[in-house]
This record gives sequence, structure tokens and C-alpha cells, in this order.
Amino acid sequence: MKLRIVNICLLSLLCATGLQAQQTLRLSLQRTIRMANDSSLSAFRYQNMYLSGYWEYRSYKAARLPSLTLNITPAQYYRYITQRYDSEQNLDVYREQQMYSANAGLSVEQNFDLLGGTFYIDTELDYMRNFGATKSTQFSTVPFRIGYSQNLLGYNAFRWDRKIEPLKYEKVKRQFIYNTEEVSEEAVNYFFNLAMAQAEHRLAVDNVTTTDTLYAIGQQRQKIASISQADLLTLKLDRVNARNTLRNAEISLKRAMSALATFLNLDKNTHIELDLPSRPRAIIVAADEALALAKENNPTYLEQRQNVLEAEQNVDKTRKESLFNASFNASVGFNQVADNLGAAYKNLLQQDLVSFSVSIPLVDWGVRKGKYNMAKNNLNVVKIAARQEEITLEEDVMMTVSDFNVQQELITSAEEALDLAELAYDETRRRFIIGKADISSLTLALNRQQEAQKNYITALQNYWLSYYKIRKLTLYDFESGFSLSERFDFNTYL
Repeated sequence: MKLRIVNICLLSLLCATGLQAQQTLRLSLQRTIRMANDSSLSAFRYQNMYLSGYWEYRSYKAARLPSLTLNITPAQYYRYITQRYDSEQNLDVYREQQMYSANAGLSVEQNFDLLGGTFYIDTELDYMRNFGATKSTQFSTVPFRIGYSQNLLGYNAFRWDRKIEPLKYEKVKRQFIYNTEEVSEEAVNYFFNLAMAQAEHRLAVDNVTTTDTLYAIGQQRQKIASISQADLLTLKLDRVNARNTLRNAEISLKRAMSALATFLNLDKNTHIELDLPSRPRAIIVAADEALALAKENNPTYLEQRQNVLEAEQNVDKTRKESLFNASFNASVGFNQVADNLGAAYKNLLQQDLVSFSVSIPLVDWGVRKGKYNMAKNNLNVVKIAARQEEITLEEDVMMTVSDFNVQQELITSAEEALDLAELAYDETRRRFIIGKADISSLTLALNRQQEAQKNYITALQNYWLSYYKIRKLTLYDFESGFSLSERFDFNTYL
């Protein structure tokens, strides 16, 4: 008796442990989509892609502000043999030279976008001490210097950055929303794959119960010669096939459930039950409206504009560099040299610098001209590719809108077909039990009922896939009537 009690306790403990290990989660379609956009690995990847683009834009904005730089060389020691002229002997001699030096500088720079040059203000301090036969100590100072430097080619990289960088960031933001809707599409697929697997499993379980019942009825009717031996064997075959179908359905269900749990970044032992969405309300999407919204919001258009601008930038750069290189630098300041630090900041002398340099390629065997022609041809290729991409996107929008509008009708038709198939099967089953229907009619009715159930789930899946694809292509919520970018808070991910 005690042993039986112990065994019961152990069995209860094992059951409790199993229930605890396998968590049960009930999901609707909308909750699945929210969890996917919050916790899935795809969502994390897209969030980090957005953050990368955000910090790239922040770096561009920071580069437009003044920069303060401190350069220090705290210690530098030289010991070497050098050639010197000895005036007493009137000849060159080799002498050992030892020197210790240090320097520090502080500079402020500001890019000038209009002309493409850079203003700078800096200050410097240098210290040098010579050892050996001749010892000396010197301080060199530049208390203040202001200057401006610029490339005179006419190519202004800052001006192109002002066109391209804000466009790139806007594309990154819209691409993030686009990717979010893509995650929603993935969630819809995983959700309905599991819904179909669960429906097939339920149908398989019901089919096993039905075939058992029908086979038992068939045995009774065969005893009174109401059905033939061939019909009874057919019922038995249906019974065996139903069990095999159930085993396959259990495998498919396990795989589909594991796939959804993995996608949502859940524990692999989570048991998921789904609530199918109800019939959606009718939404009419006009193709022209969807196309206009796609042109306004879709990141593909921004990406093609960016590609064209970058190709035009390269053409401008190679064209101006194919002529000659020229640069200009000018500065005004003060400097002084003395044996001690205090004297190095007294009686300052004016320091002026104006430099203009030119580099003209005389013979380069057509290298620069070739680069320029390559850039022009690449610009033409980019423009053609951009137009092709836009045409492909426009066709995708038009076809998706057409599919979506049709899917709403198909859901109504599939729902009606399911109701009729269930009524027809129930009536045929009742007639078979009382001997007024044959095996073929019953099997046909059952197959139609199961097929109608699957078709209804498929219709729901296709509807929601089309709906979220339209959202993805247009970045617009047609059900609520607002732009997704207007309601999206990017600061959440910063």
C-alpha cells in the first residue's frame, strides 16, 4: 500500500514537471505580429540596421560642426651621426648629434559647405634641446593663427553630402518600417502554417473517430447483409489510412509549432494554440491611390534617387579631376623663438602664409579620361536600373492590390463553401447510418468537407499576406487610414 502511494506521488510529480516544462501560449494573429516585431531575431537585425544608418547620419551632422583637436608629442629623442661643415678646417665632417623635442598643438576647424573649404584656428608650442658639444634649448610658439584651405578644382564634396546624406537617412527610416512590415508578413506565414497544421491534425483526429464509428456500423450492417464485404473492407482501409494520416499530421504540427516558436524567439517547449482571425471587414483599395502612396513612401524610390545622385557625384568628381589639381592655403598669425618659455610669448612676430599649388597631368595615357567616361557610362546604367526597378515595383503594387481585392471575395466564397460542405457531410453521414447512402458518397462528402476547411484557412492566409504586402509596399495602413511613418516613433530604438 505504501509502495503504491509512493508511486502515485512520483507519477504526480513527473506530470507536474512535464506541464511546467511545456508552457502553453495562446496567440491571435495580431498578437503574433506584435511579438514578432518586438522579439524575433529578424526584428533585432532590422533594428540594428536602422541604428547603423542613424549613427552614420549623426556622424555627418557632427562633421558640419566645429571640431576641436589636441595633438601632443610629449617626448621625442634623436641620436644619430650627421654631416656638418667645419669652417676652421674648411671641410665637411661627421659629428654625433643628440636632440630631445616635444610639441603640442590645439586646433579648431570648421568646414565651409558653400565653397567646400575649411577654416581653421590653431596654436602651437614646440620645445627642442640639443646635447653634445654644443648645447642649446629653444622654445618655438605660435600663439594664434587663423587660416583657410580649399581645393580649387570646383568639386565640392560638402555640397554633394548635403544632398545625399539626408536622403540616405530618410531612406533608412522608411526601410526600417518596410522591414517591420516584412516581419509581419513572415509572422502571417508562420501563423497560418501552424493554423493549417493544427486544422489538419484536428481533421485527422476527427477522421480517426469517424472511421472507427463507421467501421463499427459497417460490421453490424454486414452481419445483416446490408453492405457487401468489399464495402466493409473499404471502411477498414479508411480506418487504417486515417491513423496513418494522423501520425503524419502530428509530425507536421510539431514542425510548424517549433518553427513559429523559433521565429518568435520563444522556448522550444512552448505549446502554442492559435485563434484564427475572424472574417475581416471589407476594404477597397484603389490601384491608383496605392501606386501614388508607394511613390511617396516606398524606400525603393529613395534608394534609386540616392544611387543616381551618387553616380552624378562620381561624374562631377572625375570630370573636374581629369583637368588638373589645384589647391589654395592662406593663414595669418604670430610666432616667436626664444631660449625660455616666457620670452617665446613676447615680442611676437607676424607669420603669414599664402600658397597656391597646381598639378597638371601631361602624359597619363588616358587614365583620367577613362575614369571620367566610366563614370558617365555608370550613370547611364544606374538611371536605367532605377527605372527598371521602379517599373517592377509599380507592377508589384498593381498586382498586389488586384490580388487583395480578389482575396476578400474568395474569403466569402470559401466561408460559404465550408458551411455547405459541413452540412453536406453531416447529411450524407446521417443517410449512411440509416442505410440510404453508400461508401463512395460518404467518402466524397468527407473529402469535400476537409478540403473546404483547408481552403478557408488558405483564403484567410492569402488575404492577410496581401494586406501586409500592400502595407509594406505603400507604408500606409488602409484600414485605419494613416501613413505608417507618421505614427512610427524611431526614438524608441535609440
